[in-house]
Amino acid sequence: MAHTAALELRQLNKHYLVENKPLAVLENIDLSIRPGEFFSVVGSSGCGKSTLLRLIIGLEKDFQGEILVNGKRVVGTSLDRGIVFQEHRLFPWLTVRDNVTASLLNTKLSAQEKRDSVQAHIEMVGLKGFENAYPAQLSGGMSQRVAIARALVSRPEILLLDEPFGALDALTRSHLQRELQSILLREGITAIMVTHDVEEAVFLGDRIVVMAPRPGRIKRIVEVPMARPRNRSSQAFAAIKDDVMRDFSEPQPEFDVMPALPTSDSWRLTW
Repeated sequence: MAHTAALELRQLNKHYLVENKPLAVLENIDLSIRPGEFFSVVGSSGCGKSTLLRLIIGLEKDFQGEILVNGKRVVGTSLDRGIVFQEHRLFPWLTVRDNVTASLLNTKLSAQEKRDSVQAHIEMVGLKGFENAYPAQLSGGMSQRVAIARALVSRPEILLLDEPFGALDALTRSHLQRELQSILLREGITAIMVTHDVEEAVFLGDRIVVMAPRPGRIKRIVEVPMARPRNRSSQAFAAIKDDVMRDFSEPQPEFDVMPALPTSDSWRLTW
């Protein structure tokens, strides 16, 4: 089982320079995420959700405030923090087994320990028998399973999820949501997921942070006091979903420019 971790964000502020002028992206973010908690982040486009993940994963150093994991300040990337994206980003020339193994290149495990861990995680996501398949031979849902296995095989303390099921059909998305929930509960990993899907946020999250845009800031935090597994059709589920949805019925501010995002190559540092 992975070591679970607490995450703290203290007075986190971030801006980009656009035409030599500062554009505030995140403002005064204060969060305390408990060990083993599944924390959902929802907000409209442009509210800084993905920027928040980039800061937590350690890809950006230019910010104000503190990011602490178990009381220690985050400096750069680390195998203790894994990430899953909306696009699976598998290496097309590598098999399922080799894609998952790629996350262990910088570990001190022996060759046999790596093989055993990779096989265990492939089986954990339900892909036993597909070890030698290539990404082009997999469905979208299967590819995301590989991405999840790759993120978990290094035994991270914190798993970041950036719209991990946004590109999948509704049935596949629902199935993988349930499987991800089961895996994280079993492994004891702290998880932070950003999503546009309020229903997904309620189904998976212990708490939901609602972001207000430009600059991105915390509007409120909603508790989800429901036992698992959760029934999407229950009255309690619908009440929480409707409560969060009301935040998005209000007019959103307009903005003219968006800062450039890191290239896909920079994301690969987290693998």
